[in-house]
Amino acid sequence: MNTKAPDFTLPDQDGNKFNLYENLNKHLMLVFYPKDDSVVCTKQLCNYNENLSQFNEVDITVIAVSTDSVESHKKFRDKYNLNFPLLSDKNKRVSKEYNALNLLGMSKRKIVIISPQKEIVFEDTVLPVNYSEPDFLLDKIKSEKN
Repeated sequence: MNTKAPDFTLPDQDGNKFNLYENLNKHLMLVFYPKDDSVVCTKQLCNYNENLSQFNEVDITVIAVSTDSVESHKKFRDKYNLNFPLLSDKNKRVSKEYNALNLLGMSKRKIVIISPQKEIVFEDTVLPVNYSEPDFLLDKIKSEKN
């Protein structure tokens, strides 16, 4: 698979610019999700947040992306004390580039893992009512890095 990951710059929940290529000093996991503060998205991102130390142990940066606004992301992140950036893809360009846009114009529930060499090494798209469990992702990350 190992195709080159498209570079992008998006604002995070505080309005700071996040550039993909500037943050690829280790593997990075893009977590595309449909909607801030919705039931499954909240469960998913809180679960990843609870397991953040395990992601850090295998040198993976977690970054979440949806088409919601910077303001919506800030409320969502503050409400659940999420410890990773939430990027706002308001114009949907990045979601389109990563084939992570659903028919309703929202981000799909998709995981994309990118290596420091700027290559997509793993992708997983699931139905909106499900999400990829941390253990599954950690196993994929470990096997990719070996």
